[in-house]
Amino acid sequence: MTAQTLLRRATGLSVSKSVAERAVGQRMEQTGFADSEAYLQALTPAEMTQLIELVVVPESWLFRDPQAFYATVELVQERWARGRATRILSIPCAGGEEPYSMAMALRDSGVPKQAFSIDAYDLSPGCIERAQAGIYGRNAFRAQDVAFRERYFTHVADDSYRIIDSLREQVTFRQGNLLQFDTATYNRHYDVIFCRNLLIYFDKPTTRAAIHNLSALLADDGMLLAGYAEVPSFCQNGFTTLQFRQAFALKKETAAPASPVPVAPLLPALRTLRSVPPAPRRAAVTAPSSAAPAAPRTRPVSVPPPSPAAQADLLAEARLLADRGQLREAGEKCHAHLAKVPEAAEAYFMLGIINELAGKMDLADDYWRRCIYLQPDHYEALCHLSLLAERNGNHTAATTLKARAARIYERRQASN
Repeated sequence: MTAQTLLRRATGLSVSKSVAERAVGQRMEQTGFADSEAYLQALTPAEMTQLIELVVVPESWLFRDPQAFYATVELVQERWARGRATRILSIPCAGGEEPYSMAMALRDSGVPKQAFSIDAYDLSPGCIERAQAGIYGRNAFRAQDVAFRERYFTHVADDSYRIIDSLREQVTFRQGNLLQFDTATYNRHYDVIFCRNLLIYFDKPTTRAAIHNLSALLADDGMLLAGYAEVPSFCQNGFTTLQFRQAFALKKETAAPASPVPVAPLLPALRTLRSVPPAPRRAAVTAPSSAAPAAPRTRPVSVPPPSPAAQADLLAEARLLADRGQLREAGEKCHAHLAKVPEAAEAYFMLGIINELAGKMDLADDYWRRCIYLQPDHYEALCHLSLLAERNGNHTAATTLKARAARIYERRQASN
């Protein structure tokens, strides 16, 4: 069994082959193994934990996407006014930035500590250890206003700050995997769940299993905060949106959510190739910036356009092949579609996802930019470009793209 498959089964994460092999190489160097097959055969639970530490994405910062915290404060205040305490869950919690931000927002709003409790879980023991220590460097303070640092942190060394004990005591940290969570024990236990930017690393079956567990954990009148790129997945699996500006908040639908889908075996799949049709094309397309890749021109007049059914069939075949893990064949179908419909934004979006899964991030970026050139309001492509810019450290571009995606999301909600 490959390292990629082992990591996917252990974590649910869609880890690329290159990332998995790089992590194995690092651990082999540290443990003295010369042969990768021998290393994988000798893999113990403790060593698997060390391997997982190298592929998880723990980076976050304090008050990241703050609208979610403001929406939660409003809910906690309303419930406490009726004498009801609020139970909050942050999963995954990375290094504790999210749950500590929530505790600070509630403290700033004058909410008494007995009005809420916060549990925080993460797959990574290293993340939990850092969260419990509560010490953060310069990168954790990326918010425009960092006045909270003076109120809730003490300077410990160089650019490091430690959160005050009274806030550390407000959060309970534990190591845990959402896909293996004891939902029976915590059935409908939480009033608010933060689960942001986790599902983007899952394939479709794992996404459905994760959402099923979150639905089981969330109270029937509770609120879930998602990442902006994950809202469509939740809406296809038993959730509906709440009208909080740029908070990306959801609630459970009246109907029961779909039954869980077994996580193993985890087939490689396109996590964002939804059955929901893309947003309508605009009548006019704005000119691309100088940094945008060249987009194909209109097709020759002499070539009759294929029927809508034929177009849909090619893209449907591409999605099916991708869900089976046949990425090369799926890409060929996308290119065949583009040969007939050169301005097909959705085909470029799918090619971006295929190349992302193959670890070819430059190509993925190029295809997504072609997609939004042809369809400037393509929500999913904007989300993926924003996430990619964020991972590359281009926070200005990430913020701009995220704002565009948020405006499109809000327009869609207003029109529903």
